Amino acid sequence: MPSSLPFDPIRFEVIRSALTQVTEEMAAALRRSAYSTNIKTRQDFSCAFFDKDCRPIAQSFAQPVHLGSFVELVPRAVRAYGPENMGPGDMIVVNDPYSGGSHLNDTTVFAPVFHPSQSQGRGSSETGSQGVGRTLSGGNSRQQGNGMDGGRSTGSGQGRSGRAEIKPRLIGYVAALAHHVDVGGGAPASIGPFQEIYQEGIIIQPVKLVENGQVVEDIFKLILAQIRSKRITAGDFRAQIAANLAGVRRVTDLIDRHGLDQFNQYVDLLLDYTARRTQSEMAKLPFGTFEAEGQLDYDGFTDKPVKLKVKITIGPGIGRGPATSSERAGDAVPDSSEPVGVFFDMTGCDPQRRAPVNSTYAMTFSACAYALRALMDRDLPINDGFYRYVKLNAPRGTVVNAVHPGAVVGGWETQIRVNDLLFKALSQGMPRAVAAGCKAMMAQAGFGVLDSRTGEYHCNYEALAGGYGGRFSKDGPDAVQGHGQNTENAPVEEVEINYPVRISRLSLIENSDGPGRQRGGLGLRRDYHFPNDAATFTILSDRDLEGPWGLFGGMPGEKAHYVLNPDGPGRPRMLTSKCVVQLKPGDTVSFQTPGGGGYGPPHERDPLLVLKDVRDGKVSVARAREFYRVAIDTETWVVNRTGTEVLRRSARSPITPVEGKATRTGPSLRSG
Repeated sequence: MPSSLPFDPIRFEVIRSALTQVTEEMAAALRRSAYSTNIKTRQDFSCAFFDKDCRPIAQSFAQPVHLGSFVELVPRAVRAYGPENMGPGDMIVVNDPYSGGSHLNDTTVFAPVFHPSQSQGRGSSETGSQGVGRTLSGGNSRQQGNGMDGGRSTGSGQGRSGRAEIKPRLIGYVAALAHHVDVGGGAPASIGPFQEIYQEGIIIQPVKLVENGQVVEDIFKLILAQIRSKRITAGDFRAQIAANLAGVRRVTDLIDRHGLDQFNQYVDLLLDYTARRTQSEMAKLPFGTFEAEGQLDYDGFTDKPVKLKVKITIGPGIGRGPATSSERAGDAVPDSSEPVGVFFDMTGCDPQRRAPVNSTYAMTFSACAYALRALMDRDLPINDGFYRYVKLNAPRGTVVNAVHPGAVVGGWETQIRVNDLLFKALSQGMPRAVAAGCKAMMAQAGFGVLDSRTGEYHCNYEALAGGYGGRFSKDGPDAVQGHGQNTENAPVEEVEINYPVRISRLSLIENSDGPGRQRGGLGLRRDYHFPNDAATFTILSDRDLEGPWGLFGGMPGEKAHYVLNPDGPGRPRMLTSKCVVQLKPGDTVSFQTPGGGGYGPPHERDPLLVLKDVRDGKVSVARAREFYRVAIDTETWVVNRTGTEVLRRSARSPITPVEGKATRTGPSLRSG
């Protein structure tokens, strides 16, 4: 029902920004409180606020790959546990991939937000707002100033002001998702070539982790008993609790300031505003159907490639999203009631494998949501007003929508390759807006080691950067996390201080670029050396058979390489992209990620840019001559223009058509 309160555009902007800041403050609390390098430094986490109807209202600037997890997981967990079973000071923990999550490491802790105010007006609350007044665990206390003293309101009794307490009303939910460095399972860091979900670690369906402001010790002990890095993981869970406390505090403060009716009115207005903006942005996209195919090199247990196929339809008559459960079974059809929408169809992808490369529906939805969001204005809010126009058909039982008990720990490798394919398909209608093939794999590395000095079992996890694809007018950046990955590099100093490992080499990889008019970015080499202790090292990645593709005459980037003891002792041993290796003291694992694909014919690249790449050590003199047709005088280090003209006259590099099909049904309002 429309609110009778007058609309104030200034108040709208204030509340809009404040809602975003709720999640940003949650993210800051989580990062500053966390123990593991993966969370406190690499920022492998996300935070969000949902309203009482479980509509996503605001999300922190963190990991786009978590978009689908939040949209799917929290509403389903709330329904499964029951809002009536939650009260002030409670928090629920869940990581079940088949309840809307991703892989088990991505564990979510969420809390209901209650507020006693039922009146209109600014600052109308007399009794204050929800808080947690009990000690959590290990002496960590969080006070939020409420009228309930850390307990539940029963609708009777006296508040601090002496007035009768008002029964608190459910406002919504705050949630903190974090990638834990270990959740048990068959290998340290809980990643590896597993064949079913039960090998991957502890599976947590929605269960109460915090009750009345106090950690439920039995549940906490049960979870930690499955985990190798107990101290680190316990600290990271407490960091998620701290993030939720910050979120609860800020939401209730916002309602204290503006009143509950105003708050609800402007939340609805924000969603409507986002929906209108999304419609406007989608109207600028090229209408039609765009398709592309690709594959993962293999699944980790067989040599058979994992086939992926995407089809994107943009235009009027594409309905709401996310899809319903029946649509996820493969029956989705566009709804003609919506004016403009985007329909992602994954029909044609391989059946799920008895291997770790299966993606959940939530993972695949994240890829689609990110691809669409990347084509829109940067300041477009991300909430239910955006998601309602993203529609996905991912047939059940395929590698893009696995069913129980399929292994999903490496589903991110599939998810991020789907993301790359979506942009490849869109390149047919928007050649100036998308990049050539990117690293397009999560590039996961994990290890476990028992420190002989302290007796502590350490686990570490990180996803490595790689080359980004060249674009119409720019080179691909070197060694970045692309396509939904927004994690940072784990600094050498921090890793070496906290874990019994040495990073013996960290460098860009010369000649890993995909040659093109705009070259692809360089891959990254990171060598892990274990000087004193035996270790278990896991690689869960891809691209060791083929590098990222080029576009419009560009060439592929260099493939990935995984090497045991690359510099001795003895002969180096090539490893596969999906393996668990037992290391002896003194062993080294070299993780070398691919370069990005090139964009446009290499012989059209500006010779001065090629010279700069050579002088910067990114491209060798021989590569400049062979692929870019640029002759460089190695005595003066300048371009030999006569030699370059001769080389380029003899160049035979026809423009390679983009693989796939496109059917245009309407004009694009963007030039490319």
